[in-house]
Amino acid sequence: MRHYNIPIFMPEMACPHRCVFCNQASISSQLHAPGEKEIHQKIKAHLKSFKTENRLVQLAFFGGNFTGLPIKLQKSYLQLIQPYLETGLISGIRLSTRPDCIDTENLQLLKDFGVTHIELGAQSTSDKVLLASGRGHLRDAIVSASQQILAAGFVLGLQMMIGLPKDDTETTMQTARDLLAFGANETRIYPCLVIKGTELEELYRTGKYQPLTLDEAVEQTASLYTFFEENEIKVLRMGLHPSEDLNTDALVAGPYHPQFAELVYSKLWEKQFENYTLWPKAKAIELLVSRNQINHAAGFKSQNRKLLEKKYRKVHFKADESLTGRAFKIKIHEL
Repeated sequence: MRHYNIPIFMPEMACPHRCVFCNQASISSQLHAPGEKEIHQKIKAHLKSFKTENRLVQLAFFGGNFTGLPIKLQKSYLQLIQPYLETGLISGIRLSTRPDCIDTENLQLLKDFGVTHIELGAQSTSDKVLLASGRGHLRDAIVSASQQILAAGFVLGLQMMIGLPKDDTETTMQTARDLLAFGANETRIYPCLVIKGTELEELYRTGKYQPLTLDEAVEQTASLYTFFEENEIKVLRMGLHPSEDLNTDALVAGPYHPQFAELVYSKLWEKQFENYTLWPKAKAIELLVSRNQINHAAGFKSQNRKLLEKKYRKVHFKADESLTGRAFKIKIHEL
C-alpha cells in the first residue's frame, strides 16, 4: 500500500505565541492562508500525480495551530474536504496543532469531519526547555492533550525538536521516553535551526545560544530513531526539506542539510559496522543487505563503503531478499 499526503500549509494561523525559533513566513515563504480555490487546485494536482492503484491518501493541514482557529473557520476548511472523503479519493485528514489547544468538544468536531490523525508540536517535555523556547505551555499540557486525543480514538503524533535552548542529550532522550509513555504512535524529529527574524537569531548573534553542529544533530537523531524503532513508534520525518519546508535564504545557522535523513540512515548503518576491525581478515568482502537498504548501507556519498575500505581492498553490497531491516551477512572473498 502506497501512502501519500496532500499538504495544506497554514503559516502561523491561530498560534497564540511566537516561539523563539519560529518565523514560519520566512521558513516557508508563504505569507497567506490558502483559499478554497487554491486548496481544490492543490488536491486535484496531487491526486493526479499519485499512482492510482493500491494507494492511501491523506490530506494534511500543517504549519499552524488548526484547533486554535475559530470553530466556524475549522468547519469551513474541513467541509472542503468532505466530497473527496465521500468518493474515497482521500481516506482521512491529518492535522497539526498545539498541546494547549485541545478540548473534548473540538475533538468531537474533528471526528465528525473525518480527521483520523492529530500531531502535537510537543518539541520537548522538559519545562526548562519549553520555557526557554517560549512555547507558552508546559509538560502538563502535552500530557493532557495526548490523553484526550487517544481517548477520542485518534492516531497520536508527537513531534520533537532537538538542540533547543537549555536542551542537552539527556533532556532530549527523556523527551523521547516521554513520547513513548504518553502513547505516541508517530513522531517527527526536527533539529532546531536559527531563522532570520526570530528571537533565536538575536540569542545566537549575541552568543547566548549555540546550535548543534550537523554531526551532533545526526548522532542524536540516529539514537532517537533507534529508540523509536525499538518501541514501534513510526518516525515520519527527520529534518526539514528544502523548498517544501524551508526557504534556505532564511537560514542563519544550525544543522541543516538538504538530505538530513540520508545522513541519519548512513549513521545507523555505520553503527552496525562499528566492529568492522574485528571482522575476518580478507582482501575483499561482500555485504548482503535487504534491497531497500543498499544505498543506506553503503552510506551517503559511499561514506560507509569508504570506512570499510580502510580494512578491505574491495567492498561490494548485494541485495538479499531474505534480510529485513538493518540485518546483514558477510561473505569473504580472496582476490
